[in-house]
Amino acid sequence: MSDRVHAKRRDRDSRDDGLLTPPGNDRGPPEVRAAHDLVEGFFRHEAGRLIATLGRRYGSHGIELVEDAVQSALERALGTWARRGLPDNPAAWLTRVATHQVIDRLRKLGREVDADLDRLEAVSGAEGPSADPDVADEVALLFACADEALPERTRLVLCLKLVCGFSTREIATRLFTSDANVQKMVERGRLCLREAWSDGGLPPLARDDLERRLGIVQQVLYLQFNEGYASCRESEPLRPELCDDAIRLCQLLLAHDALARPSTWALLALMHFHRGRLGARLDGGGGILLLHEQDRSLWDRHQFALALECIARAMSESEFSTYHGEALILAEHCLAPSYAETRWAEIVDLYELLERLSPSPYYVLQRAIALAEWRGPEHGLALLRQERPPSWLAGHYLWRATMGELLRRTSDFEGAVFHLCSALEITPTRAERAVFERYLERAKAHDPGPDVRSR
Repeated sequence: MSDRVHAKRRDRDSRDDGLLTPPGNDRGPPEVRAAHDLVEGFFRHEAGRLIATLGRRYGSHGIELVEDAVQSALERALGTWARRGLPDNPAAWLTRVATHQVIDRLRKLGREVDADLDRLEAVSGAEGPSADPDVADEVALLFACADEALPERTRLVLCLKLVCGFSTREIATRLFTSDANVQKMVERGRLCLREAWSDGGLPPLARDDLERRLGIVQQVLYLQFNEGYASCRESEPLRPELCDDAIRLCQLLLAHDALARPSTWALLALMHFHRGRLGARLDGGGGILLLHEQDRSLWDRHQFALALECIARAMSESEFSTYHGEALILAEHCLAPSYAETRWAEIVDLYELLERLSPSPYYVLQRAIALAEWRGPEHGLALLRQERPPSWLAGHYLWRATMGELLRRTSDFEGAVFHLCSALEITPTRAERAVFERYLERAKAHDPGPDVRSR
C-alpha cells in the first residue's frame, strides 16, 4: 500500500461519516436527494457483497484498496444515476465500476495485474452477480473477519465496518467506546487481514472454523439489527433496511448446516419479533413512541408468526443461549393482549436467567425497568442502587435516563431533574432527546404520572 493510498485512508476515516454513507445527502435538488436515498439503501445492501467479492480476488493487495474502489463506485453512481437514471442492472454496474477502479489503482501503483485483467473481462461481461456465489462471498468475509487471532472487539469492528457498512461513530456507539479507539481497531484489523490474505484472497474455512467463529458473527448481526431498530443517527431513528439486511444475513447462516444452530434460530426469532413492531414505533412527526404508547393494531402479526416458528426450531435442542432468553422476553411483549396485561413477573424471571447465563449490567438495567412495571418504581430503583455499574454504563445516557424516570415516578423530582438533565447532555439522537425531554417536563412540573400498571 503506497503512502498515497494511506493518506487517502486517513483523510476519509477522519470524517465522522463511514465508508458507505453518501456525502451531502441532505443537499441538492429533489432528484439528487432521491438518488442519494436510493443509492444509500441499495449500496448498503450491496456493499458487503462487493467488498467480499473483490476482497477475495484482490485482498492480497490490501483491503483498503478494495474499500476505496467500492467507495469510488458509490460516488460515481451518485452522479451518474442522478443524471441518467438507474441502469438496467445496478448491481452489475457497481461491480463493473468497482472492479475497474481496483485495476486502475493497481496499475498506478505499478502492480502486476495481467491475471486480474482476465478476471475483469469476465466480470465486466456478466449480466450481474449471481446469487449463490456472492452470498458465499458475504458469509465468507464475515467469518474471515471473525478470525480468533484478532481480539474479540476488533473482530466485531471489522465485521461491522466491512460487511455491514457501519460508520466509525455508529460502531463506537454500539460498543460503548470512542471513535478514536474504533479507528485504531480498524487499522490493526486491516493489517491482520492483509497478512492473512497475503497468499491470495479469502482463506478457506473448515467446518470447525465456522463453528468457532459463529458467536462473533451472531453478535455482529445482532448489533446490525439493533442499529436499524434504534439508530444512533441524529435525524433517522429507524433504519428498516438495516433490520432487513440483518434478517437476510441470518437466514444465510441458517442455510448452512454447520451454522443452523439453535442460537441462530433464536437470534432470527428476536429479529422477527422486533421487526413486527417497527411500523408502530414512530408518531406522525417522527418521534419515538414507547411500548405503552404504540397502536398494537399496527403490529405485523405475520412477523410474529415467523418468530414463533423460529422459536420452535430454536427450542428443539437442549442449547439455551442469551438469544433464546431475549426472544422469549419479546414473545411476552408481543403476545400480551395489552400493555397492562403484560406478564412482567415472567419477564423479570427471564432477565434473571439471562444474568446467570451471561452476567451483564445491561440485563440488570432491563430487569430494573421490568421490576418497576411489575411491583412499582421503588423496587426498580432499589435494584439499580444496589448495583455498581461499570463506568461505561454509569456514564451512559440510558442508565442516567432510567434513574431519572424512576426517581420522577417515586416523586423525587429534584433527583429526577438532575439525572434527566445529565442524560440529555449526552443523548445522541433527536428522537431520544424528545422522549427524555417529556420526562424532564413532568419532573419539573412535579408530576409523578399515573401508575404504569394502569396503562
